[in-house]
Amino acid sequence: MRLLLASSSPRRRELLSLLVAEFTIESPDIDESVSADETPIDYVARLAAEKASACLRTETAVLGADTVVVVGSQILGKPDDVSGARQMLTALSGRTHQVHTAVAVSIEESTRVLVSSTAVTFASLPEQTIDNYLRSEVVADKAGAYAIQGYAGAFVTRLEGSYSGVVGLPLAETRTLLIEAGVSLRHG
Repeated sequence: MRLLLASSSPRRRELLSLLVAEFTIESPDIDESVSADETPIDYVARLAAEKASACLRTETAVLGADTVVVVGSQILGKPDDVSGARQMLTALSGRTHQVHTAVAVSIEESTRVLVSSTAVTFASLPEQTIDNYLRSEVVADKAGAYAIQGYAGAFVTRLEGSYSGVVGLPLAETRTLLIEAGVSLRHG
């Protein structure tokens, strides 16, 4: 079974290449607005499924994924600007937040979705640390204004769940869906 990754994320591409030797890539164009009364998990699952469905091809498994950072019940998307990124990092400082990443695989008319949820605790971040971080890192395309695989990994004092899920593609869940879809994996 051929595989198509419905994502332009270099992090997802890199993680998927750990599991699968060959796949194609296409960037889906979907509306990422949160629906009224939609929980963060429902939201991320819907987006992953919509991304996979938007790129359907015959005889191809299409993988879509989406990640959200949640503080309390507030979804922290991608920041609009440096001010928004500063507000997000300030909200994450000294707190535990949730990172939900959904992965979906669509084949023909069928879509299966799994969600990985990870609790991430940040150290208290002084204002100067946040400012220095924002001057040195590109955060515009990062949910919650950080990438755990970069310098922000030094902010994490505790992680309960999937590291790869926080990066953007939970490998265990992805492997399960790909096996179910009949996609050949590097290590079976």
